[in-house]
Amino acid sequence: MLRAALAMTSFVFVLAAPVAEAVDVADLVEKQGPAVVNISTTKLVKRGAEGFPFAVPEDPEMQEFFRRFFPGVPGRAPGAPAQEFPAHGAGSGFIVSSDGYILTNAHVVKGADEVVVKLTDKRKFIAKVVGSDPRTDVAVIRITARNLPAVRLGDPEKLRVGEAVAAIGSPFGFENSVTAGIVSAKGRSLPSESYVPFIQTDVAVNPGNSGGPLFNMRGEVVGINSQIYSQSGGYQGVAFAIPIDIAMEVVDQLKAGGKVSRGWLGVMIQEVSADLAESFGLDRPRGALVSQVQDGSPAARAGVQTADVILSFNGKPVENSGDLPRIVGSTKPGSKIPMQVWRRGKMQTLQVVLAELPSEEQVAGAGKSGKSYSRGGLALSELNPEQRRELKIDHGLLVEEVTGDAARAGIRVGDIVLAVNNARIATVDAFRQAIAAIPKGKSAALLVRRGEGSLYIPLKISGE
Repeated sequence: MLRAALAMTSFVFVLAAPVAEAVDVADLVEKQGPAVVNISTTKLVKRGAEGFPFAVPEDPEMQEFFRRFFPGVPGRAPGAPAQEFPAHGAGSGFIVSSDGYILTNAHVVKGADEVVVKLTDKRKFIAKVVGSDPRTDVAVIRITARNLPAVRLGDPEKLRVGEAVAAIGSPFGFENSVTAGIVSAKGRSLPSESYVPFIQTDVAVNPGNSGGPLFNMRGEVVGINSQIYSQSGGYQGVAFAIPIDIAMEVVDQLKAGGKVSRGWLGVMIQEVSADLAESFGLDRPRGALVSQVQDGSPAARAGVQTADVILSFNGKPVENSGDLPRIVGSTKPGSKIPMQVWRRGKMQTLQVVLAELPSEEQVAGAGKSGKSYSRGGLALSELNPEQRRELKIDHGLLVEEVTGDAARAGIRVGDIVLAVNNARIATVDAFRQAIAAIPKGKSAALLVRRGEGSLYIPLKISGE
């Protein structure tokens, strides 16, 4: 399941009452269902020379590999003009103000040339994408209508594991479908999502539920259904929702300035295992272990060092490494923040002045200034002789940081990029040149060394 200029008036949200009585699912659907909408999108896609909607390497074996996974895409004769064809998508959303503002997932409306909203009373509207934030997967769209039914917003902090919840959406296009379950866990971190403490549920969520609301049994929206964990592409009992308070923070920033601004520290971190905690003299496994400090970053200026363990930030404890990006990201850039670190067996307090987290566009273009960032969202470094000897390879680039397109493609920190479209890659500049040649909306086949094996990963360049 996976921006536009903002000109917004005021949001008039229907806030949750201080005390609300529990209702059963049928009552919930009757009262809140009319505020849930079906979203369909259309995007015009150009088909490449091989008949695929992305660039495929010239290697016949690679072409056959992609044809096996896209058997329904017809080819066309080499040299024939490119064709455009409509690609359709579907998702869900919910009305948050009676004058037509709707929340959904950013991936539901990403790149869409047309967004159509259908209400439960069968009315259809062409929607405008007001703004979106790929990092939290939240988008705001608007339809021209008045006196619309709007949801009530709840407090995800009050959710308890085991509490009953329900989802309304359009799985596989079946509009206004209702499913129910319980909260399986809170504060879940996912590999490619650093800024959202997901709510995990066992509610049946499938493709098409994306962007729809997750309700508690008081009829309040506590989350936006966003992702599933599945080996088949369908429901397997593990679904994830964006807490509504996180989503509304994004909405408020989009409303105020048309973009989302986050604090940036400039460190690479990892989890503190029991063995690492013992070696550092910590009382128990906790905190975020600094594995690298970026040159010129706020962390570097504050004196953060490799092997520091960050235990608290702005007075908030950092129990797991995944807590740090969320706490830093929610802090206003320019703020001077106290940070406690464990260094050589002693607690120290550092003062750090946060900068603004670079946008994905800035990250993509940062390579032009000499940093190891590339278009597509990869921070790379060249292997030193010792690393090449240890890995028994004579070329390749180490993936140090992943964001944007690369994160969505499934590339991981620690991967080694060996080739782009079957061309061996030995330097960061060579990688940048190869990726710069990939048109927006097309994909490059990256040969990646992961562990003891290698695999091809299609990296689609979105142009974000």
